[in-house]
Amino acid sequence: MVLSLIVLITIINYLDRGTLNYMWITNTKLNYQLVTTPTATTSPSYALYNKLNKTYFLHNADGTDKTVTAESIVINSDNTSIQYIKKGGIAVDLELVNINAPAAEISKQSKKILSYITMFFMFAYGSSQLVSGKIYDRVGTRKGFLFSVIIWSIADMATCFATGVSSLISFRVLLGLGEAGPWPGTVKSNAEWFPIKERAFAQGLFGAGGSIGSILAPVIISMLYLAFGWQHTFILVGSLGILWLIPWFIINKTSPNNHPWITDEEKDFILTGQPETKLNCDNAKSWKELLKRKDSYALILGRFFLDPIWWMFVTWLPIYLGEVFKLDIKQIAFSAWVPYVGAAIGAIAGGWFSGAMIKKGMAVSKARKTAIVIGACLILPAMIAAAYASSALIAVILMAFILGGFQFAVVNIQTLASDFHTGKTVGSLAGLGGAAAVLGTIISMFAIPYITAGGNWFLFFVMGTVMLPLSILAIFIFSPKN
Repeated sequence: MVLSLIVLITIINYLDRGTLNYMWITNTKLNYQLVTTPTATTSPSYALYNKLNKTYFLHNADGTDKTVTAESIVINSDNTSIQYIKKGGIAVDLELVNINAPAAEISKQSKKILSYITMFFMFAYGSSQLVSGKIYDRVGTRKGFLFSVIIWSIADMATCFATGVSSLISFRVLLGLGEAGPWPGTVKSNAEWFPIKERAFAQGLFGAGGSIGSILAPVIISMLYLAFGWQHTFILVGSLGILWLIPWFIINKTSPNNHPWITDEEKDFILTGQPETKLNCDNAKSWKELLKRKDSYALILGRFFLDPIWWMFVTWLPIYLGEVFKLDIKQIAFSAWVPYVGAAIGAIAGGWFSGAMIKKGMAVSKARKTAIVIGACLILPAMIAAAYASSALIAVILMAFILGGFQFAVVNIQTLASDFHTGKTVGSLAGLGGAAAVLGTIISMFAIPYITAGGNWFLFFVMGTVMLPLSILAIFIFSPKN
């Protein structure tokens, strides 16, 4: 039950962080009958083309009118109707972009502002990972999750009051401070509730929770946005974490060693193979001590280079689909979930694979490395092919392989903290690895608006292709053989 609750809060975690990205710039496609002169049989929504200044006069069914430039219009294949792409969303409603500017300029403005906001979020997220690992080691996972969930839920709900860039940054910083905690927290909970041979599979389920959250995010957030607007969407999604705390405190009463609902057989299974339960004195290692150890850099550098690949797609997928393939918010809602199906499968499969190899007698280090290499082999060809995708369908299918391979590898990288260390140090090393992942992500976030300028996303995929082998190389150089 504890595992199920942690998977559930991981799903909610990803719903909360996806709110801004999916409502940042929203395209809505509106169809108009193209006419030269309106008549009694003309559709209530019609368009008149002005050849002199190359603009379209749009008359809406509700009686409102609008004049737009030809570049914002797509002529349908029947040549008797047109499609106008209406821009909306948080950036437009808060007037953070000039809606009357050319489409390329709107794209440039919106991407830069989103990039800056995300970098502040990631900075807070990384800083919190460092502190959260220590906090969870000190107060335990029961209270640790309480603090984290309250902070990020309030931050997400409060975003409904945003009035500009400064307030958006403030709320996202608070969101990052809260959302980072569960990641070292899940690793620590994993070490408490599972023997070492089962941990990668459990970590895979946590990773799958994030993927399921990402599958649900575009559909749920887009539908809530269309029904209620972005302010109410923040309130509704943000409240889910507060509701989750009720079963968390009812079910997660104490550690498995003393939990009243666990039978002796279950307790024996959980505690078997946990090296930390065999130690009478296990003093937590400081960050300085951890940074002096060579094996720490397998996790730190491995995540520094690999994690940005995940965040590249989590942050920029809706913008990419809208800019490159001209999808509107409804089309994005029913396309953007596809890559995360691959991610969910990869997370569970990657954890199961290394666990199965360990049960068959393979050394833990070799099992982890084998799984990481398999994940890389899924990512690399798909990343290269995605750079040349000719349709949104092909692109999202290839991304399913990219994110599936990522999760297949990363659940085994994340498990290294509990492979290398015992109870009181696991959260601290996991926090260092998370902070390194965030630093790598911040660097990539800064670069993406510049390498995708003009709507060309080729270098976006090149960057992901380059980071992958650097991550694998670091893991093999710094991790121990046994």
